[in-house]
Amino acid sequence: MKKISLTLIGLYLLFLHGYSQVTEHYTNIFQAKPLKLEEINLVTSYYTQNGTHSAVTGGGSGYIGTQYMDGSEKLTDFANMLELKLVGYGETGLKHTILAGLGVDHHTAASQKWISKTGASSPDGNRVYPSLNWTVENEEKGTEFGLGTYYSHEYNYSSIALDGHYGFKNKSGGEFSAKVSAYFDQVKLIYPSELIPAVASNGITPYDVNIITTNASRGSGGSYGIGVSEKASIPTSPRNTFTSSFTYSQVINKSVQTSLLFDIVKQDGWLGLPFHRVVFKDGSEQIENLPHSRLKIPLGARLNYFIGDNLIVRTYYRFYTDDWGLVSHTASIELPYKITPFFSISPFYRFYTQTATKYFAARGEHNVSDTYFTSNYSSAAFNSNYFGLGMRTAPPGGISNTYMSALEIRYGHYSQTTDLNSNVISLHFTFK
Repeated sequence: MKKISLTLIGLYLLFLHGYSQVTEHYTNIFQAKPLKLEEINLVTSYYTQNGTHSAVTGGGSGYIGTQYMDGSEKLTDFANMLELKLVGYGETGLKHTILAGLGVDHHTAASQKWISKTGASSPDGNRVYPSLNWTVENEEKGTEFGLGTYYSHEYNYSSIALDGHYGFKNKSGGEFSAKVSAYFDQVKLIYPSELIPAVASNGITPYDVNIITTNASRGSGGSYGIGVSEKASIPTSPRNTFTSSFTYSQVINKSVQTSLLFDIVKQDGWLGLPFHRVVFKDGSEQIENLPHSRLKIPLGARLNYFIGDNLIVRTYYRFYTDDWGLVSHTASIELPYKITPFFSISPFYRFYTQTATKYFAARGEHNVSDTYFTSNYSSAAFNSNYFGLGMRTAPPGGISNTYMSALEIRYGHYSQTTDLNSNVISLHFTFK
């Protein structure tokens, strides 16, 4: 917690230093449409996990040749996100909102040392991800349109994203929104040390790596940090993701609100990671090999029920399927309860279950004749439970008579039937 507190103080002082410059900058750009810094959000979190099925070591502990490798999935991640919200009105009366964000993560993982068969030590990983969103809203007609851009960078992974969204409200309390997004990623092709591609005809290897290490959390959705000492550049491979999202929300009455959600996600390119090993039945090994395209279809629904003035029942369900054979169900409930008008608690619980993809098998269970194969347990069949508690305070005069208008603390514990367990605690500060 000392580390978290020092980081928060540093980010807050940095913001105060640049506050006048940011305001003056946007005022100059929008002289006819002045923007005002309306809100600042600062979120910081600490995540830790343990497990025994690292994809780097082929889905668990065991020998690669004569070298024994520990399949530990122990990982820590310290994340911080700062967001500035600026709001202004144009000469035509349209409302303009700009959200400018900057995130920085720092993470470590036990599995990182086993990219190199020697088990060499490694530096920690870092990720930086700025974002910028602009929305223009016609409050009289209930319509809005917006554009966004995002960037994320780690040693072995970089991503540029663009999106556009449109929404409108009707007089009966309904609201429709549509969003299209495109992510263009570059993945560095870092191989396990014993599986580096052979020497080319000119006598030069694609790259000569002295130490290769990685952070590999199967729960991070493809977010890894690597430290490499190299003699030549490592080749990259593209990965593209295109998403269309549609949401319709409806106010039924003063006590009930519902939402329906529908997404279509199409991916193509290198969808695995070359430092994920697969160990076959005969003891041989190879890097995981997956199809170069994937179609995902999630469907979801929300129902919020207001019980009096103090309690809200928030429920959510999602069905997911894709052309790799994975089918999943998610169900969650959250119960925000106001203890006082300015202080509330929110216990929550989420259950998740999924089938395995067609290409997954545990360590030592794949046949060498298989075309596609992975031992990454994010593709395995499992159930999971996630539960915790949130607390939020938002006094009308600010917290301790400061510009901090709200503070939220949230803790969650996650467990998976594959033996993966994790804990996360987050702090959300709002300044106005």
